[in-house]
Amino acid sequence: MNTGSKMPNLTSTTEFLLLQFSDIQEVQILYFFVFLTIYLTAVTGNLLIILAVALDHHLHTPMYFFLMNLAILDLGLISVTLPKTMANSLMNSSSISYLGCVAQVFGLFLFEATDFAILTVMAYDRYVAICNPLQYERIMHRGACIRMAASAWIAGILDSMLQTGGTFAITFCSNMIDQFFCEIPQMLKLSCSDLYLVEVGLITFSCSLALGCFIFIIVSYVRIFEAVLKIPSAHGQKKAISTCLPHLTVVSLLTFTGIFAYLRPQSYTSSDLNVLSAIIYAIVPPLLNPFIYSMRNKDIKTALLRLSDCGHFSKIIAKKAFLQK
Repeated sequence: MNTGSKMPNLTSTTEFLLLQFSDIQEVQILYFFVFLTIYLTAVTGNLLIILAVALDHHLHTPMYFFLMNLAILDLGLISVTLPKTMANSLMNSSSISYLGCVAQVFGLFLFEATDFAILTVMAYDRYVAICNPLQYERIMHRGACIRMAASAWIAGILDSMLQTGGTFAITFCSNMIDQFFCEIPQMLKLSCSDLYLVEVGLITFSCSLALGCFIFIIVSYVRIFEAVLKIPSAHGQKKAISTCLPHLTVVSLLTFTGIFAYLRPQSYTSSDLNVLSAIIYAIVPPLLNPFIYSMRNKDIKTALLRLSDCGHFSKIIAKKAFLQK
């Protein structure tokens, strides 16, 4: 991988140079097609979930409302990094504008922070559904669900504003980023001043909030499993667990990939390991989440089968258009 040469004592910069996967143009084009395949797969999977939930009235429940939000976030997360990476690979370039880098940092934290907040809300939804089923409709009504989702998005926006502002308040001594997108830990290495400590503090604050959410999720599932064990029938236990397994899998995937990326020592890691960690937390979850939720979910499978029927799809569109009139 080519990291280029250092540019000392930069007081301002109009662009950054990202890590290239290869100096050979033919290999870069190969990477372009690999990333294009990954991107199209992730976009298609998440769009199918969004369409299934939006157009199938059987899925107009709190659980699937939050799942649709999660799919939107995954769609945004993978679109922050891969399109620019593909463009650079195709043009055998490594540059990204200053504003483009700002947009990547903002978008990455927006979608990741909101993603984890939505997963926390989904844990609460499962807790109420299994531990307090008689009060479920009263607690998880439409207005409450919208407020919870809006709160998650607002928290993500505020966190990304703090992280972006803290990062770009720094004076950079180099414009060479040892990553294929603008990643905060790699950008902090370019700092010329002690202002980077402010951003380190902000990252620590964000990690503390994420830890609080993670503890809430764990406590929720401890109570859920206690309630499941009290269900008399094995079928009832299996049904309750089946609604939780996809969510637990996605939480575990996002948590452990995030820990690997942000909490491991940055000073002694190679460029290859940096790239691997970035792929694991920024690309793998949006790619796998649609499969995790659709493979074990009969309702999603049924909705997708209905959508595959063009006649049924046309009827849904026509019905919605008629109701809007």
